[in-house]
Amino acid sequence: MTTKKTTAAGDYLKIDQEQWIHMYQQMCKIRTFEEHANQLYLSAKMPGLTHMYSGQEAIAVGVCEALRVDDYITSTHRGHGHCLAKGAEIEPMFAELLGKEAGYCRGKGGSMHIADQTKGNLGANAIVGGSAGIATGAAMSAKMRGTDQVAVCFFGEGALGQGLVYEAMNMAQLWSFPVIYVCENNMYNEYTHFSQTTAGALLDRAKAFGIHTAEVNGQDVREVYLAAQTLVERARQGGGPAFLLCHTYRFYGHHVGDINREYYRSKQEENEWKTQRDPLRILKDWLTEQNRADDSLFESIDKQVAAQVEAAVAQALTAPYPDASEVNQHVYAE
Repeated sequence: MTTKKTTAAGDYLKIDQEQWIHMYQQMCKIRTFEEHANQLYLSAKMPGLTHMYSGQEAIAVGVCEALRVDDYITSTHRGHGHCLAKGAEIEPMFAELLGKEAGYCRGKGGSMHIADQTKGNLGANAIVGGSAGIATGAAMSAKMRGTDQVAVCFFGEGALGQGLVYEAMNMAQLWSFPVIYVCENNMYNEYTHFSQTTAGALLDRAKAFGIHTAEVNGQDVREVYLAAQTLVERARQGGGPAFLLCHTYRFYGHHVGDINREYYRSKQEENEWKTQRDPLRILKDWLTEQNRADDSLFESIDKQVAAQVEAAVAQALTAPYPDASEVNQHVYAE
């Protein structure tokens, strides 16, 4: 069974103003975090690479806003947004990026392996589609334990070329696990448009298993949130797995080193998405038009978030590295 988008403008007005403002703040936090992470890389202060989530904020925030603290998520190599949206603190995240002891994984995970199990984040995963089995296993655990917890598996459209994703979805549908597969279709598998790598319609992949599907504009947090609410509640009540396709766009390169992108996408395309389909701007404009907020409020939020992120960066830069004696800690079983 497939859910078509039937959201009416009036449905958005049923949500408290404070909640929409919170979502804007969360998206602003992710955008600002990523901008500073990029600067840390460009200034040679951060080791390795990072994959920026800028442009896709509405998906992480819209989905995680519909979850409880004890619900689970699994993330991807482009995972900072998911982590922050699920409640992670900025300070230990920057510390992790810089390999510092105060990081979520004591500096050993880095950008692509941040986890915060206190908030239900079972971890980012550098393997494309690699977390599908983890999220499905978490949903299986919830069902076996008799809780009403829900698991969400974030992945990009490139993961639809990985067999593990289909094995996990097959099992989830057979045994009716409370898991939601959130496909963030940002159009490019690294440097190749998905139409050149993925045959058929994306939703048909899930429909083949009989999985409930929905499709939204991933740049509009309002659409994402209301769709996620419906699917999460359905899963809690025993309705089984669902597949949520979110159409989105990464504003920058595949990773921070991917600067000259004109050989696979045009500057015109990038500018169109940045100026006309910015998720922060879409929510801000709507709240302003509805007289539910004004420019001064957004300016205040932007300044507060910027100050918070800058302080976290400064703290992470001066934090100590883990002692060499920890090299085997959390690597091998005791």
